[in-house]
Amino acid sequence: MEKTLTFDTAQQVSETYGNRHENLELAEEKFGVKIVARDGWMKFEGDPTKVELASKFFETMGGARRQGMRISNSDFRNMLARASSGRLDEIIQVFDNPIVMNLKRKSIVPKNINQKKYLKFIAKNDIVFGVGPAGTGKTYLAVAAALKALQDKKVEKVILTRPAVEAGEALGFLPGDLQEKLLPYLRPLYDAMFDMIGAEETNKLMERDIIEIAPLAYMRGRTLSNAFIILDEAQNTTMEQMMMFLTRLGENSRMIITGDITQIDLPRHKKSGLKGALEILGDIEGIKLFYFDAGDVVRHPLVTKIVNSYENSQKSNV
Repeated sequence: MEKTLTFDTAQQVSETYGNRHENLELAEEKFGVKIVARDGWMKFEGDPTKVELASKFFETMGGARRQGMRISNSDFRNMLARASSGRLDEIIQVFDNPIVMNLKRKSIVPKNINQKKYLKFIAKNDIVFGVGPAGTGKTYLAVAAALKALQDKKVEKVILTRPAVEAGEALGFLPGDLQEKLLPYLRPLYDAMFDMIGAEETNKLMERDIIEIAPLAYMRGRTLSNAFIILDEAQNTTMEQMMMFLTRLGENSRMIITGDITQIDLPRHKKSGLKGALEILGDIEGIKLFYFDAGDVVRHPLVTKIVNSYENSQKSNV
């Protein structure tokens, strides 16, 4: 059986497989079909069932591209792994009735079904906990949602915070002034903002105090109204810090708390504020707990395997 998909340009064809020819070869191997890509079209040859699956996958990737997703090599390989293992319907659901956040530099589109569910939780609840391993997009999507709310004038301010002490390093022992000391801890938040709206726009909004990036200690004693607030690396808060943070919520504000309970850097005698919150707050209306797992990792495919291996090792040691 043969089937052909048509596109407007050769560039559009190339973008569906991350602009890397080896990805086409990998798709041929995974689906068990022959794939030929030329100027404005793709042709699939082989068993009818396999051809239908492969063509539907690339049709879905084309739809993702049209929605604004820049399909990276990792994106393509992660989705190919899902589709070729019988989970194509999950990918179709992600891009059916899509969630697209059009920001200044790029459009943000969820890359898997759990990311889409997470964004729906954020849209409908005042406080959302996003919990899971690194690379699942929990912080990145939270920042995107915050910037979109600011852009749409639903809030007047975006506040991004995280504990200032991680991996056993006390700020007082680090070189430089306060801003220089804090930069390594807050860098991932800056990077996300720069990626979405650019460094110049981020800096302008920070100068006007519309965007604030600060350590958690700076939240004490404040009431945060008309704001979208994100607490990142929340596994490294203490119980007291978490309660302090959550009780800062003011009128017309939303909070997202993100973290990974397998990466706690607190002293052994200190209970993680994130773990405590997950245990006691799940039944409160307006608060939602959302859990990602290794299958939701959207970085290099090896990251998923690494996370799975560590999780399995921890389970066997319990």
